[in-house]
Amino acid sequence: MSPSKSYFKVAVLTLSNSKRLANDESGKYLRNSIRSAHCLLEHQHVKDDVYQMRAVLSRWIANSKINVIITTGGTGFGHCDITPEAIEPLLDKKIAGFGELFRQISYDSIGSTTIQSRCIAGLANNTLIFCLPSSLNACETAWEGIIATQLDENAQECNFLRQLSVS
Repeated sequence: MSPSKSYFKVAVLTLSNSKRLANDESGKYLRNSIRSAHCLLEHQHVKDDVYQMRAVLSRWIANSKINVIITTGGTGFGHCDITPEAIEPLLDKKIAGFGELFRQISYDSIGSTTIQSRCIAGLANNTLIFCLPSSLNACETAWEGIIATQLDENAQECNFLRQLSVS
């Protein structure tokens, strides 16, 4: 990461009853990807509990040093998958196209199963939030296919760096 370039300060939240930071391959992938171009400030784990999720996210959203939050887990269709319901009330604006584009890109590798993904993204207090599935493949797809270029000041004319006041 070049200190003269603008970059995001990112926090990652693993949401799972079964995974921990030590065995979370998706979280490890995100940490490494973020560190290659941005500043990873924090990585935590919480169980699939609405109030624990909201407590951590609310603290991060209120922290002016954090520009981006990426969660992994809880976006599926199972009974424990509660991430969208927990996080949507915290958002000031939804990025509706994120979930749509993610499912479109995912279709090539997993077919119609992608319809079960309820990944979401939005903005809360000038903080970008991306909620990804827990699978490593899904996190790679979201990061490489969408998020990395949207956080890269050189990638395209209209990206999130240009929309937010980040330095």
